[in-house]
Amino acid sequence: MKLLALEAVQNAGYYQSRYQQVEEFGGTLFVLNGLGEDGYWPADRYRIAGSKHIDDIIAAAREWHEAEGFHGLLTFSESGVLTVAAVAEALGLPTVGLDAARISRNKLLMREAQERGGAPVPQYRLVPDLTAALAAADEFGYPIILKPTLGAASNFVFKVDSADELRTRFPQAQAGMAGMSWFRMEADGLDLGPYGLLVESFLDGRELQIEAVVWDGEVYLGSIVDRITIEGNTFDDDAHQAPTTLDADQLAAVHEVVTAAAHAQGLRRSVMHAEVRFHQGKPHMLEIAVRPGGGGLDYFARLSTGYCPIRGVMAVAVGNKPDVRHYHPTGVHLAGTCLISGPGRIEQITVPPSVAGDDRVFFLKITAKPGDVVRRPPDGNNILGFLCTSGATFDEAIATAYEFAAQIDVRLALPATA
Repeated sequence: MKLLALEAVQNAGYYQSRYQQVEEFGGTLFVLNGLGEDGYWPADRYRIAGSKHIDDIIAAAREWHEAEGFHGLLTFSESGVLTVAAVAEALGLPTVGLDAARISRNKLLMREAQERGGAPVPQYRLVPDLTAALAAADEFGYPIILKPTLGAASNFVFKVDSADELRTRFPQAQAGMAGMSWFRMEADGLDLGPYGLLVESFLDGRELQIEAVVWDGEVYLGSIVDRITIEGNTFDDDAHQAPTTLDADQLAAVHEVVTAAAHAQGLRRSVMHAEVRFHQGKPHMLEIAVRPGGGGLDYFARLSTGYCPIRGVMAVAVGNKPDVRHYHPTGVHLAGTCLISGPGRIEQITVPPSVAGDDRVFFLKITAKPGDVVRRPPDGNNILGFLCTSGATFDEAIATAYEFAAQIDVRLALPATA
């Protein structure tokens, strides 16, 4: 199967490991970047359009498609879902559709669709200025969540506990979202939907990270991972647990909510990364993205349930139903954590061989490199990478993850400068 992966703007080398998985699972992968680096992928299967405008990307993809005959298009990037939908429509290849992609990318459009479809969601409001944000917060009650409509990876997402804090956070989020890489990596010439900040009411309970599939209306929760972070006023999604600790009734309620939201977003045939949070004992939707989750969640899925999100993307890309069943854990205990440092410019990251080679480590990915600037809230939300481990129990697995993370040496030059 010939597959074409798209990024309007190359996200460094972040997706190369997933592209390699596609090939390991039997795909022949071609890569087209609107803007990118020479040598990023094997030369005979890599092209750079030279522009991030959607018309130029479509033209480059069409010319290549006429020569190669691609079976499907894919992306692993939140900033690429609209690009892929637009190019797939232009080439007549399987797609979720441009409207569904836009709803699934823009947090305001997503909230409006989910609410229309009857999925429980937090209270929300698009706020053009601080005055509107303060009014919404007064109505909803503190704490509230402040977030960009076109955000990703929890960048410039703040839990705000008071009006004074909101007066500080609002200008930080407003300034930060314009320069956020996930926003700048979108293709030009596409309607991305409303651009701005949302105020949402705070959901007070546990959070779930779900790898799912919708196929001809039926929703399959392929993998469910519990987010176990003790959070402050920013969000790193930095510790996870599998299998989930949901009971049967909670699992059924979550399935119902995700199904309602997927249908409301116009998703008929798609892989999904769904995030659900409980509030007053009942599940509410945070979001559904039309791509797999990052940070090793594909490894979590394969080991904890047998579902493979990467194979799922490949199948959907060519119009085939993925090999997925309703949630059924294998009983393997897994834990994962983001690798987080303070802010600064990275001089060196050293992973001991005893950590990298330990058979309890099932996923270790260092995404940062020397010379990178690490920005931490309120200036950004950069991390160093991910570390995931297994154990006879969850407590054993998470203890190993924290022990190994502490052994990774990170040298920073302070202060962080651009």
